[in-house]
Amino acid sequence: MTRPVVVDIHTHVYPPTYMAMLRSRKTVPYIHDPSDNGTPRLIILSSDDDPAIPIDQRGRPVDSSYSDISVKLDFMRKHGIDCSVISLANPWLDFVLPSEASDWAKLINDDLNSTCAQVNKMADPENNLLLVEKASLFAFGALPLSAPAPDVVQEIFRIRGLSHLRGVIMGTSGLGSGLDDPNLDPIWAALEATQLLLFLHPHYGLPDEAFGGPETTARYGHVLPLALGFPLETTIAVTRMLLSGVFDRFPRMRVLLAHSGGTIPFLAGRIESCIMHERKFEENGGDTPGPKRSIWEVLQTNIYLDAVVYGQAGLKAAIESGSTDRLLFGTDHPFFPPLNDHDGQWMSVTTNFNAIYASLKDAPASAEAIVGDNAVRILNLEEK
Repeated sequence: MTRPVVVDIHTHVYPPTYMAMLRSRKTVPYIHDPSDNGTPRLIILSSDDDPAIPIDQRGRPVDSSYSDISVKLDFMRKHGIDCSVISLANPWLDFVLPSEASDWAKLINDDLNSTCAQVNKMADPENNLLLVEKASLFAFGALPLSAPAPDVVQEIFRIRGLSHLRGVIMGTSGLGSGLDDPNLDPIWAALEATQLLLFLHPHYGLPDEAFGGPETTARYGHVLPLALGFPLETTIAVTRMLLSGVFDRFPRMRVLLAHSGGTIPFLAGRIESCIMHERKFEENGGDTPGPKRSIWEVLQTNIYLDAVVYGQAGLKAAIESGSTDRLLFGTDHPFFPPLNDHDGQWMSVTTNFNAIYASLKDAPASAEAIVGDNAVRILNLEEK
């Protein structure tokens, strides 16, 4: 019996050019290099940049796994991953000056495409098949969202012509006003026209006050903003898209939600019930247009979920809200490395693998689909 293909669709890279840009900055996001030649620190969240914390202890350590593609390939081989769809990690290019954003997007997207081409040439020197049982790469491009919308649209169509890019990644801020901003419509239209997959990923979380204030978040490190803030950020952003009719206006747009959609699979029924009972919506006698399509229909036609959920309960909710053919395996590498695991196995990988196979022990074909076959089909990974 042959081993199933394993595809990691949630795995990040900070290209060297992006790392250099972060090192040149003094405000979030930035990289701090300690004066004693210690491990550089990535200050990526505003809560990390607390003046009360010594600068050499802020943020998180950032080593070569963030930018060195050979480290990514070693990680893939160690965990039996055949193919990875790499993407720039948050905060992408949201903070870049509008006058510079398009140039940075082109540079980074061309770098990603070139890196994938070089790796795949090594994996398949005869150029017969990209998906082989060796490490191969594709990518999601970055968007210059701080630039004018026409520039963003232009880059989307340019990305479609890059041979190893299969979609785009962006956060929940959009152009700065959230994903229900009508000014995003040209961008949604471009994504629908190109059929590029939009990988929607959180970054901004919730205000510190939601967790008890800065002192509380500082006491517990990244647990509250990452475990709760990120999933709720995704949930709120996508629900705003739904309420504003984005999926009504662009019924063929394809969206992949990070971290199994936050809490959307669990809360979908509650969201739908509140919509059905909202008096402000025209359907219920109000004066505000409500969404025309149900959240269940959107989950089963527009939305895909990654399987980065770390447990059977969350995975089963994701399956119930959509189907096993709309789930895709991911690792979130290089984040969440092992702290004390001497054999090098990443808990963030093995936990997600185990949740998939334990939840679908009576349906091995469905498990294999989530682990790799779905990504091959959805992202056309066998096409050069």
